[in-house]
Amino acid sequence: MSTPFDQVIVLDFETAWGRAAHIKLGFSTQTNEEYVRDPRFKAWGLSWKYLGSDDAPVWVTRKDLPAFFESIDWSRTGVLAQNTMFDAFIMAQHYNVHPAFLMDTLSMGRALRGVEAGNSLAKLAEMLGLPEKGKGLAPSENILDELPADVEEVLAEYCCHDTWLCEQIFFGLGGWSYPTKELRLIDMTLKMYTRASLILDRSMLINALSEEGEKREGLLQRLGVEEAALASNDKFAQVLAAMGVTPPTKISKTTGKTAFALAKNDALFQAMLNGEREDVALLCEARLRVKSTTERTRAQRFLDISGRGPLPVPLSYFGASTGRWTAARGSAINMQNLKRGSFLRKAIMAPVGHQLVVGDLSQIEPRVLAWLADYEDLLDIFRAGGDPYATFGSQMFNIPGLSKESHPDLRQSAKSALLGCGYGLGWASFASQLLVGFLGAPPVRYDLAFAKKLGVTSDQAQKFLDWDVNVEKIQAIPHTCTTKELVIHCLAAKAIIDKYRATATPVVSFWELMSSLIEESLYKGKEYKHKCLTFKRGQIVLPSGMPINYPALNVKRTTDEKTGKSQTEWTYGENRIKLYGGKITNNVTQGVARCVMTDGMLRTSKRYFVAGTVHDEQIVVVPDADVEEAKTWVLAQMTMEPPYMPGIPLDADGGAHRRYGLAKN
Repeated sequence: MSTPFDQVIVLDFETAWGRAAHIKLGFSTQTNEEYVRDPRFKAWGLSWKYLGSDDAPVWVTRKDLPAFFESIDWSRTGVLAQNTMFDAFIMAQHYNVHPAFLMDTLSMGRALRGVEAGNSLAKLAEMLGLPEKGKGLAPSENILDELPADVEEVLAEYCCHDTWLCEQIFFGLGGWSYPTKELRLIDMTLKMYTRASLILDRSMLINALSEEGEKREGLLQRLGVEEAALASNDKFAQVLAAMGVTPPTKISKTTGKTAFALAKNDALFQAMLNGEREDVALLCEARLRVKSTTERTRAQRFLDISGRGPLPVPLSYFGASTGRWTAARGSAINMQNLKRGSFLRKAIMAPVGHQLVVGDLSQIEPRVLAWLADYEDLLDIFRAGGDPYATFGSQMFNIPGLSKESHPDLRQSAKSALLGCGYGLGWASFASQLLVGFLGAPPVRYDLAFAKKLGVTSDQAQKFLDWDVNVEKIQAIPHTCTTKELVIHCLAAKAIIDKYRATATPVVSFWELMSSLIEESLYKGKEYKHKCLTFKRGQIVLPSGMPINYPALNVKRTTDEKTGKSQTEWTYGENRIKLYGGKITNNVTQGVARCVMTDGMLRTSKRYFVAGTVHDEQIVVVPDADVEEAKTWVLAQMTMEPPYMPGIPLDADGGAHRRYGLAKN
């Protein structure tokens, strides 16, 4: 690749640490950001070598670190480490050093071997048949002041061995044959953290925490209950019983025993929260405020970080098997699930003199799925622009001119089908999810009038109920309505699923193709190419060159006692995850969508700093003077047709503001 560096240094830091000492000093629960930015942090030294050279790693002691960093032209030097997020953050925070390019064997291992395989230096060395990781760290544990010479000698040898292992692992994982784009994405991901540029609004966070606390306390006082009574399931059930409400229950999927259905996502709890009794609804709202500590905890963490510096964005490259980012483990903040419209998003700001240009790919997964499945009718809908949910709904429900204004309920159903039913979702799961809020939408229960609008007849209902399997599925759905009302809801949900499948026949055919490839390619090893995807034994190779892995694929063939039909169950991985056509469809759609998203990000990064990403959204730091041009330019980079997906219609929306939460308003 055309490299932004002339040389690469492999390095590894050793720092003052220790379980007993850290507990004493308050280090025990620190994140990487807290630990490195703590004024008590101390680096004992590092070992380093030039990548690919025959020279052995060299130890640089603590007092010589400044001179070492000054001796290197970092504008043309890259860095490779096992956990570069840690090592490069130390370089940035304590030595003001920002290498031209960052590489990371931990990230490479995660992508090639999977998240659950374990990708520590020791695990990777073992996997590649290398000498085992050393044991020389123990003598320095709990020493926080001065390092004795004999201890440092042992530590230096240990550290140099780790650096040598890191280099060997890099080449063992493919080295420079690792896809160029992916190396650039690793670099981009790490720099979101090490070159932290997002600013946090301390005053907003302080006010928001104060207001949230006042609302919670005020609600508790109004109801005359204590916080402890709402936090405990048993005590909350007692409060409900005292109010004349029978506490809802369910059968636990893990234990098989009866348990209280008082979680946020339980349909029965949602029914109380949205019910007619105001006192019960308020009580449920108060419970949510008490139980939902995520926002408060994250706000407090943001506030704490704001006192130490800009916000490092901690993401794991290839955190999911499809290549999607996830929150970095141990970071204690998940930037991937910040609620839209929340004060936390608004508290994230661009540095002075800059704005955040935010671009978001529109309906990227339905577009990718339609392209993979050759669903030309849906692709034409996307090409035409306008409201894809209404247009698809007009086809799905055979109502010409259907719109958000004329048929809001049907449009919403079409939207749910388009976004959520493309992966083989069954009617029972769909009906259950609707009761608690499908894909983040408000909870809904379909009534008789809506079922009739969908064309459900009494004869269809009777045939549906004649199947014992259907009755069992209905009975397993948690609900507060009558059995008759639940049956009507399920009939409507099934009608939507059926109408989606009857309309999206190319997608159904694609499920069948994916199902057949589980045995023929993933299991038996027959190579098969479908457009930009290559199916092999145990993996599917994406257009980026990266694999989606299905380790230890296993097959179990049985006969259903009730129907007499033969069944084939595929599982993979240590946890024996079920595999079927819809899941493969989901995986390849997400994987290809990720390729489209990251290609756009890489193009953007050539001109502006990409400070973060949330799902299909990129957050770009742009100088004030460039904002108007950049808003159009960034979206153009995101929607450029990929060479491996000719003819796919892409779209994106976005905007700009100094506050992240207001950029797309």
